Amino acid sequence: MPQRILVVDDELDTLMLLRVMIEGSTDYEVETTSNGFEALKILKGKDIDLIISDLSMPGLNGLELFDEVKNIRPDIPIIIVTAYGSLEIADEAMKKGVADFITKPFRKDNILFTINRVLELARVQRENIEQK
Repeated sequence: MPQRILVVDDELDTLMLLRVMIEGSTDYEVETTSNGFEALKILKGKDIDLIISDLSMPGLNGLELFDEVKNIRPDIPIIIVTAYGSLEIADEAMKKGVADFITKPFRKDNILFTINRVLELARVQRENIEQK
């Protein structure tokens, strides 16, 4: 069964771009939503392996979504994507445990490399936990 990625961004163009980039170049399945609250509903109803979320969204921003996800499924890695990246925000995100922080505009090879690296790290961590 292919791994499933949930992409959350209030910009519909970014959602479509990421879906095309990921599904066109990998075996991953992509779910999308433009709303952090809807992302939580999807997470409760489907098996998700990775979340890619925009930082700045109305209602529930990327770091708030991260906090909520960690209460529901602490094992899911989250990549934060933003057009408004600053060292302070990136530092805060990484200290919280965000898997990676990518600034827009991003390159296809960069986002695919990051996805593969984060999913591989999550797989190794699961295996280590299972072996204990």
